[in-house]
Order: sequence, then structure tokens, then C-alpha cells
Amino acid sequence: MTETVEPGHDALNTWALDREIVLSRVVAAPRALVFKAWSDPRHIPQWFGPAGFTVETQEIDIRVGGRWRFVFVAPDGTRYTNRMVFLTIDAPRHLEFDHGSDKDDDPGKFRVIVTFDEQKDGKTVVTLRQLHPTKQQRDATIGFGAVEFGYQTLEKLAQHVAALNGT
Repeated sequence: MTETVEPGHDALNTWALDREIVLSRVVAAPRALVFKAWSDPRHIPQWFGPAGFTVETQEIDIRVGGRWRFVFVAPDGTRYTNRMVFLTIDAPRHLEFDHGSDKDDDPGKFRVIVTFDEQKDGKTVVTLRQLHPTKQQRDATIGFGAVEFGYQTLEKLAQHVAALNGT
């Protein structure tokens, strides 16, 4: 069953390719388990974020309309506030949420769609699509290291799921 914040909501209808960042990773685990790692409040804080970063959860409510407020703590101690607001949860196929800093009306927040495609060999292709408000913000985000950090995050997901899967 798909749950959505607003009926008929479909971000891909207005998706601008010059404002997006797309990352993909094959995870050696069944789709249901990979989806659980993304959608279970006991799991996502354990692996989410770039290598060397830790997560301090302030609030976590992963449901349509719910939010996850957290702080990324960088290896040098720098703290980055974050907020995700969940818009669509279609288990175990996809999640859609807005992600930005932990403040209301953040002009830099961006839309994220994560899809989970099950493969015949028991693996899952995870694709993460980010849509930024402007091309300039997308370019600045890439310049900041978002692609490298995103792949580090997906690597941490794969490691976490491997531990859950006993592989």
C-alpha cells in the first residue's frame, strides 16, 4: 500500500534534470531488508551519513507526514542540523521525503526519492534521486562533496544490511 501526504502527488512529473543528483548502488540483500534499513527508526541512525560522521537523533517518526530531525557530527566535530519530512512510503518499493536543515521553511531543502528494485539474484538496486531547488544549489552541493558523501552513505547502508543479513 502506498501512503502519500497529498493525493496524486508525483514529484517526477515536474522533475528538472539540471537540478538533480542521482546515485545508485547494488546491495547484496533482499529488497524488504534493504527497505527496512531505510525505514525503521532502529536502523537508519546506525548507518546513515558519510564515512566518519555520526548521527544524533533529536526526533524520529518515519511515517507519511512524520519527520526525522538529527545532527550529523563530522569527524572534526562540526555539527550539521538536518530534517527529513516523509511524503510517500510505498513499502518496499520507494520512499519520498524533503531533506534540509532543521529549520522551518528552509530555502535549501531538496526532494529525495529512493527506489528499491529487487533483482532475481536476491540483490537490491538502491537508487537515490535528489531534486534541488535551483541548478546553482545542485552545483554547489556537488562541489561540497554530495556525490562522494552519498556513495559513502550507500556503502555504509550495504555494510549495515550485510550485518543484518548475516553475510
